[in-house]
Amino acid sequence: MRSFLFKSGLTVIATAGMFCTAASAQMPSMGSPASPVGRTYTPPPPVPVAPYGLDQLDPSGPLFPGVRIDGSDYGGTPVPVHVAGEMIAEVFPMEKEVQGYRLDDFLTLAAQNNPTIRQARLQISAQTAKALQAGLYPNPILNYIGEQIGVDVEGDKDSPGEFQGMTVSQRFVTAGKLKLSREKYMRRAHISEHLAMAQQFRVCNDVRIHFFRALAAHEIVELRKELLKTAEDGAVTARELYNQGQATRPQVRKSSIALQRARLDVLSAENHYRESFRRLVAIVGVDLTDGVVSGDLMPQSEPLSYQEAMSLVLTESPELAAARAKLAADQVTVRREQVEWVPDIVAEGGAGYNFDAKETVAAAGVSIQLPVFDRNQGTIRQAQLDYRRQQEEVRRTELMLGQQMANVYQQYLTALQIATEYDRVIIPEAELAYQELLESYKANRVDWPTVLDAQMEYFDSRLTRVQHLEQLRTNEVLVRGYLLHGGLMAAPGPTPPGHIDAVAKPR
Repeated sequence: MRSFLFKSGLTVIATAGMFCTAASAQMPSMGSPASPVGRTYTPPPPVPVAPYGLDQLDPSGPLFPGVRIDGSDYGGTPVPVHVAGEMIAEVFPMEKEVQGYRLDDFLTLAAQNNPTIRQARLQISAQTAKALQAGLYPNPILNYIGEQIGVDVEGDKDSPGEFQGMTVSQRFVTAGKLKLSREKYMRRAHISEHLAMAQQFRVCNDVRIHFFRALAAHEIVELRKELLKTAEDGAVTARELYNQGQATRPQVRKSSIALQRARLDVLSAENHYRESFRRLVAIVGVDLTDGVVSGDLMPQSEPLSYQEAMSLVLTESPELAAARAKLAADQVTVRREQVEWVPDIVAEGGAGYNFDAKETVAAAGVSIQLPVFDRNQGTIRQAQLDYRRQQEEVRRTELMLGQQMANVYQQYLTALQIATEYDRVIIPEAELAYQELLESYKANRVDWPTVLDAQMEYFDSRLTRVQHLEQLRTNEVLVRGYLLHGGLMAAPGPTPPGHIDAVAKPR
């Protein structure tokens, strides 16, 4: 038993000696200099390079590079690269700012150059021309009459015939048909005037909407640049903390990811601004050089209540005015078709020479169409039904505008409430929180990452405010602009389905 315990003790002592020897071999000697934080120093991960801008992209190259940011391929082990010195902020210039454009500049250019406005004006001229044509009196008809030409007579085998002469016939329009026809197309010209006004509102509303979108996009670019500076501060701070042994390599990598995302957000915001500006230029109808828009995103007028908005659209909407004008034109159409069956009088008269009687003779005639079978019953009925259909169209337009207003006003009111509260409470509180944390940092009560988080939240609040202001101004334009938009849609004509144009000559 004693021999067994003795052997076991020797085994334990030998094992402990081996561990001690291995540990002493790994420990540095007391005379050698100590490395940072007591171990071999590993530099922090490298700062990623800035993403490519539009002028730096190589169309012939691959979309994704085959190497990592540290120069190694994706299958290998990253090689640590020490970034010495202070990090320099990357510059993302916008396209060269030639000049600042105001809203009034775009509205003036659009009124002069948008093709749909010219189309709408030409519709008025076309209907006026139709009214002119519809009221013109029929032209007289000149007839030549020769009877029994070449008949053989005694002593002359090539006689001029029995009679040679000319007659003139004229249709006399009755029951005021021409006056009613002209009135009908003048009413349609009046419809075209309302539609032209609606088209002008469509264009101007679209110009305003895209102007405010471009203005918001430009403000977002500036905010993204400020957020980029915050991300740069975060990356610098993470590396300083790493050098002091207070941050880990994953934390440094996360700061690099945040920095790169902030850079990409700036590029995305700049691209979005260029898109907004070019969409605005397309509505204007003039090729403009790239520039910046200048204006105020805050509303300048008092908010509208829902009742005021509905009253405005139901009393002044050009679409509704055009529908009511079409109803008046259809009423004239009914009156016009009701007199269509009244027969016109065709009178004919002329003179000629009767070779048989050897004397000059005259000719006269009157004709009238008897409305025995066709008294225009079907067309009269169609005109009456079109009139009734247009009555329902007026009501449908009112209901459609009410439905659209309910949706647009809800978005307008929501954006107004959110933007107001961001201005009144959220942004001031976020700014005060950031300033207080900054003072606490100066007093060594909080760490710098906490300050950066507060700064990021402050900028995010400002970013959200701009987005809601954009929605507010967009919906405000629609509420005050009779819900009209679509400045590049073709201008509608004054004759929707159901109109009567059954003959070549307008009537």
